[in-house]
Amino acid sequence: MRPDALPYLGYGLGLRVEYYEALLASPPQVQWLEVVSENYMVDGGLPLTWLERFRERFPLVMHGVSMSIGSTDPLDQDYLARLAALAQRIEPAWVSDHLCWTGVQGVNLHDLMPLPYTEEALDHVVSRVKHVQDVLKRRILLENVSSYVSFAQSQLTEWEFIAEVAERSDCLILLDINNVHVSATNHGFSSSDYLRGIPVSRVQQFHLAGYEQGERLIIDTHDAPVSNAVWALYVEAVRRFGRVSTMIERDDHFPPWADLLAELDHARALAEPLLRDAA
Repeated sequence: MRPDALPYLGYGLGLRVEYYEALLASPPQVQWLEVVSENYMVDGGLPLTWLERFRERFPLVMHGVSMSIGSTDPLDQDYLARLAALAQRIEPAWVSDHLCWTGVQGVNLHDLMPLPYTEEALDHVVSRVKHVQDVLKRRILLENVSSYVSFAQSQLTEWEFIAEVAERSDCLILLDINNVHVSATNHGFSSSDYLRGIPVSRVQQFHLAGYEQGERLIIDTHDAPVSNAVWALYVEAVRRFGRVSTMIERDDHFPPWADLLAELDHARALAEPLLRDAA
């Protein structure tokens, strides 16, 4: 399977209950939807009824938060079976999760925890990604997470680690532009170096979101508009990676529908002239 085998979807949004009715009106500028996998990994009921309605109108992708690909706990085979069943049911364009760990010794921390960027961790993650892809019978996307601590043991930069995971496991990358900016700011590395270190052929999707400015750190919250700094980095990413499916994430402090659509239109307005010039 070639890295460019998956479709280009355009400009989309995360499927959130707050916007169900507005989305069913099918605004033309929303071209696809990303669904949180765990919200629909059930046998039946209202969530799946809604999901089927959206499936009739939009291309869907599945985005998980609980795979815990980097944990030392064994992979949850029941979770993977339910994930595979949902993917078979809704036939998403792709399935993604985060390059992180979310728990250990059976305890779910309900957060996306960073990894040490070591050769040992790299081998561990690659073997687990290969297993997940065998179970799902498809290539998955892994997303870079925001981080607030780093490990003294790390032997690689974050972008070197992500690139190696993708190349060795033959997975793809969901590049979260906001998370690149958050981590670069918090740790003092160059976001431009980060983008240059990610292989172009592996990037299948972009995330855009907002953050909260703390006293000493910036926190990835998905509850604010996309910042000017992230928009500028998005432009840089489009110049490097070209035409990549892009979406806005919003998980709290939900704005009026028109404001969210305006953000999506802004992403399109920034990217399309660059893409036309590069054609």
